[in-house]
Amino acid sequence: MTRRTKLASLAAAVVSVPLLLTGCTDNTKAAADSSGPIEVVSSNTGCKVSAASVPSGNLTFTVKNEGTEVTEFYLLAADGLRILGEVENIGPGLTRNLVVTAPAGTYTTACKPGMEGDGIKGALEVTQSGNEPTADANFQHLLDTATGQYASYVKDQGEQLLTGTQQFAAAFAAGNAEQARQLYAATRQHWERIEPVAESFGDLDPQLDAREADLEPGQEWTGWHRAEKDLFPPADYTAMTPAERSAIADRMVADTKDLVERSRTLEFSADTLGNGAKGLLDEVATRKVTGEEEIRSHTDLWDFQANIDGARIAFESLKPALLQKDPALAASLDEKFAALQAELATHSQGGGFTYYDKLSPEQVQRLASLVDALGEPLSRLTAAVVL
Repeated sequence: MTRRTKLASLAAAVVSVPLLLTGCTDNTKAAADSSGPIEVVSSNTGCKVSAASVPSGNLTFTVKNEGTEVTEFYLLAADGLRILGEVENIGPGLTRNLVVTAPAGTYTTACKPGMEGDGIKGALEVTQSGNEPTADANFQHLLDTATGQYASYVKDQGEQLLTGTQQFAAAFAAGNAEQARQLYAATRQHWERIEPVAESFGDLDPQLDAREADLEPGQEWTGWHRAEKDLFPPADYTAMTPAERSAIADRMVADTKDLVERSRTLEFSADTLGNGAKGLLDEVATRKVTGEEEIRSHTDLWDFQANIDGARIAFESLKPALLQKDPALAASLDEKFAALQAELATHSQGGGFTYYDKLSPEQVQRLASLVDALGEPLSRLTAAVVL
């Protein structure tokens, strides 16, 4: 999308900072108070975890790669989006450990053979052990943890975006319109979740996400919304030729690869997370609520959900630090995110959402009101953790 506020100053905290109470080592022994290592075997097609339930505390995952491709292992929150710890670049035949301090709760494990796609996921229940660890009270450490976790999230979403774009582009170029339509909204969610990062690259953003209404005179129209118009055509539309579809598909894949590569070089800071969260909510308020984002496909609620996901992940990454500075604001944000998510859930349908043009004015107004209610406390997040 063009003409949107870009993320400022992608600098300060380095991406490689250690995660809070999380470590990644090669074949190191588990922490003293761990109940023993949790064995993980990653293959080309599986991710076997030796336990489905473990007591809370310091957990050590011993990850062995029995596949033929380099793999990764993640421990995620129950939603499968927020990354609490990861170990990367595990070559075939190698074993690496991931040490994480986890309180009681439900988590998601994931192996990612080939380091692409959304991974092979499973559930892990962490039960109350009665000896909960305390988080490191050092405030800067909490901020460093937040930026490290968010960097992992951006990397994961970028990889899933690339895999999905390749699949979409193949279907689109082949003229398989039905398959491309099925892939369109779900794949775009990975873009929308990390949209502030994508927008920080001024050339790639319009190439991949410009709407027809945003085009400057003489500007070449490429990317998702160019394909959208061909897949969901208006009356009297002249369909693309096979050569034109192939050109658009190839450009989308090339630009997405470029985006993923560039995003790996970014350095995040607490203010970029806070401002990015607010920017995503502003996107919802100005583009998604109005229905102008997906003017042909009417898949705006998929984008709506993804923008909210991205804002929530940024907030939750900063939440441990925010709790030290302003616990009342943290509680308010939890409440407002939950209320908006509950309303969105009323429009879920068959693994997706109702098409936006099917919502009544009253339903749109309820969504808009909840977005506005979240906007005020979210606008205070950056100042609360930076000043």
